[in-house]
Amino acid sequence: MSKPISIVLVGISGMGSVYVQELLEKRESGKFEIKGAVDPWPERCPHLVELQKLDIPIFKSLEKFYKKNRAELAIISSPIHFHSPQTQLALSQGSHVLCEKPISATIQEARGMIKAKEKAGKWVAIGFQWSFSTAIQELKKDILKGIFGKPRLLRCLYLWPREKSYYLRNDWAGKKCDSQGNWILDSPMNNAMAHDLHNMFYILGKKREESILPLEVEAELFRAYDIQNFDSGAARCLTEKGVEILFYASHASFNDCGPIFSYEFSRGAVFGRGRNSEIKARFEDGSVKNYGCPESRPLQKLWDALRSVRGKKDIACGLEAAMSQTLCLNGIQDSMPEIMSFPKKLLHLEEKEGKQRIWVEGLDEVFKQCYEKCLLPSEMGVSWSRKGRKISLTNYKTFPCRL
Repeated sequence: MSKPISIVLVGISGMGSVYVQELLEKRESGKFEIKGAVDPWPERCPHLVELQKLDIPIFKSLEKFYKKNRAELAIISSPIHFHSPQTQLALSQGSHVLCEKPISATIQEARGMIKAKEKAGKWVAIGFQWSFSTAIQELKKDILKGIFGKPRLLRCLYLWPREKSYYLRNDWAGKKCDSQGNWILDSPMNNAMAHDLHNMFYILGKKREESILPLEVEAELFRAYDIQNFDSGAARCLTEKGVEILFYASHASFNDCGPIFSYEFSRGAVFGRGRNSEIKARFEDGSVKNYGCPESRPLQKLWDALRSVRGKKDIACGLEAAMSQTLCLNGIQDSMPEIMSFPKKLLHLEEKEGKQRIWVEGLDEVFKQCYEKCLLPSEMGVSWSRKGRKISLTNYKTFPCRL
């Protein structure tokens, strides 16, 4: 048997705690060894006592870990604005990296990570879990075989109401940047629903490890909560093959609905409804194919990464594949740099079981109609919306772009 793979966990609360739990449950397998954990506030981790019982050292920073330690794999689950510097540090210290989505806040950071990866001769996987799923991999194989014909229109609607506590859970939620001016760009499209935006680029990539590139984007961005960035938005993107991609997402909706998506091709269509639903395709001859649920094994990315350390598995979603989402997101933010606030008369504060949330009257219906008609809110004549600028992404080097 090969020796256990050495791991350092960066961020052990939030999504990081999910990795901690999975590894603790499987630690008797002998396939890996947790060499250390990094978190400035480890007390937030629900599994802290278990880590301490196993004498796993906890460090305040990744730099302190690498002073006397090495790890073959760094699993980075820190806030968005730490992804780039921590990934580049881990690569420089000889670690492969599994970094949670998104790659980073900005396209310039993503390109810096690619350079660091190439210099180190290591790989970086980005944790868009659908990309590692059997469902998406089988779907992408069929698309690459030409079974569906040419892509025409991809669209997704995702309404996921969040409570006030969602934006109070840390010091970066809903922010454009931190107190030092570092970009964060936290939003539904760059956090909770980033998977769904990325997936539309990923399945159209020319190879398994590639995504199609966005060339132009326009967006309409809104907020109901008292935050820096947007909690609701609609975007239209054109890709390098002229395919239109539409995305509607909100944390200030009344209903929990989605993801609802439709990927239309010349010989068929792919569709899904709900976070744990199966992905199905209907072809022009009336036949239907079920690809299964992409959420059936959300931590497949972890086990694929461990196998990749030993060269037994290729990375399904690396930096290059995940970069289209970051590029598109930067264009979305540049399309409407000043976020529009919903009219106060449309805001409703609801309290249930001691928890508060805000929802916007009529928002669900507007976004659903936009999805059905393939339009942005301003094109529907919605009074509280206006068009954003069209942003070319062809030679987009730095966020924010300089027009």
